[in-house]
Amino acid sequence: CGKCFTDKSRFIIHQRIHTGEKPFSCSECGKCFTDKSKCVRHERIHTGEKPFSCSECGKCFTDKSKCVTHERMLMGEKPFSCSECGKSFTDKGSLIKHQRIHTGEKPYSCSKCGKSFTDKGSLIKHQRIHTGEKPYSCSECGKCFTEKSKCVRHERIHTGEKPFSCLECGKSFTGKLSLVMHERSHTGEKPYSCSLCGKSFVNKSYLVRHEGSHTGKKV
Repeated sequence: CGKCFTDKSRFIIHQRIHTGEKPFSCSECGKCFTDKSKCVRHERIHTGEKPFSCSECGKCFTDKSKCVTHERMLMGEKPFSCSECGKSFTDKGSLIKHQRIHTGEKPYSCSKCGKSFTDKGSLIKHQRIHTGEKPYSCSECGKCFTEKSKCVRHERIHTGEKPFSCLECGKSFTGKLSLVMHERSHTGEKPYSCSLCGKSFVNKSYLVRHEGSHTGKKV
């Protein structure tokens, strides 16, 4: 693909995307990975090890990058900015995924149906539609989910935890997306616009339902 790297190890790991080689396997479940660090982080799911803790609230994480991103979220720090629209992010990975909105790049394709995605995580979640896999289960009631984030949000129904708080009014939410939607009530931001009439909405689902009024399609 012509992508360039600063060191040989990253180059070798990248090439495995193309070759499909996954030489590192989990000792517990056999799941395979392109590099050792990803395998080590995965194995912590089985061991329950969370060696990185937030300096602000004490919450623990399986890998350092997630801990750093979490700390930035609490402090409101967003050091990575999009050169196209100026939107800022807590981590570089989120910025890269966002920039693909502007470029239209979707480098990850499903081998079953050919549908393409902007990031690998979205592809993996999509592929579970074909496989029926639901690898994440609620520790309280056993309900299974295709995505870890959905499982975590569900478990908060049992615990009552609402870790995302609005800086303007203090209202708390179980998920980050709910907080983002709420914050738009303060800012007036409506980032989703109808291509037919120009009307704007606070979230994509409202836009999709609205567009159905033009096409006659029920959503």
